[in-house]
Amino acid sequence: MSAQAIFNRLALIGAGLIGSSIARAARAQGAVRSIVVTARSAATRRRVAELGIADQVVETNAAAVEGADLVILCVPVGACGEVAAEISSHLAPGSIVSDVGSVKGAVIRDVLSQLPAGVHFVPAHPVAGTEHSGPDAGFAELFVNRWCILTPAADTDPGAVERLTGFWRLLGANVERMSAEHHDLVLGITSHLPHLIAYTIVGTADELKQVTRSEVLQFSAGGFRDFTRIAASDPIMWRDVFLANKDAVLEMLGRFNEDLATLTRAIRRGDGETLFQQFSRTRAIRRGIVEIGQDSPAPDFGRPHPELPHEVPQELPRPYSSA
Repeated sequence: MSAQAIFNRLALIGAGLIGSSIARAARAQGAVRSIVVTARSAATRRRVAELGIADQVVETNAAAVEGADLVILCVPVGACGEVAAEISSHLAPGSIVSDVGSVKGAVIRDVLSQLPAGVHFVPAHPVAGTEHSGPDAGFAELFVNRWCILTPAADTDPGAVERLTGFWRLLGANVERMSAEHHDLVLGITSHLPHLIAYTIVGTADELKQVTRSEVLQFSAGGFRDFTRIAASDPIMWRDVFLANKDAVLEMLGRFNEDLATLTRAIRRGDGETLFQQFSRTRAIRRGIVEIGQDSPAPDFGRPHPELPHEVPQELPRPYSSA
């Protein structure tokens, strides 16, 4: 095994997009010496075994964590407390427990109270993902140049935090530390509110398509297609996110509604200057995201495009004639 292995045995509870990507990346980088995976669904466990992305696949969460020095909960945030209670008595002394949830305050509250003394809890959130889910959706490069935010409590063992930091950096991520409260506020605007808006817009269009005979889908422009990508995300995961981070989401939603009212007035009054100033400001934000390497500068967001047809149609339309 690799001499740079940071952990001896990694236990992944959950094998969706994030869990299966961690398994692939950890193996590719030699970050751990062995990987054990479990999942709630027997079908998912079978698929993980078929893919060969773990050294061992077990049926229960308790069996997965036996002897593991790093345990990562890759389950919806609403399930973290229940899982922590289940594995508590099976955790090795000195082991590190972490998670990948998009909400930190609620997860810390639910998990920390379940863990025994001598086990270190270092909450984490890899800010990476796609609209796909399941073990087949994962890939080792998912975390490269993406951020992983750690939100350890002030009294967390510094050595445990450093080891987990090294693990995520080896997987290609940039690591940042912040308080759980600040994390939930930041992600409320950068991730949770955009998902809520996407779910709403796509839902409205779904109702509208009944009237327009599916033109909404057939003639969807790039903006709507991007909303549908976001709205295709795991519904269980996002249900739990909104419920767990409701205070921050409601605050951001209130601010959004105020800004939306400003634009509504500008359109109603024909105030082009207000619209232009707002659109110029938001365009600069997009440029900033590209400049720091968090998205592709390629046209149309790097989407592939079909080639022009090489053959001329056999029957061309006849030119218009008034005769």
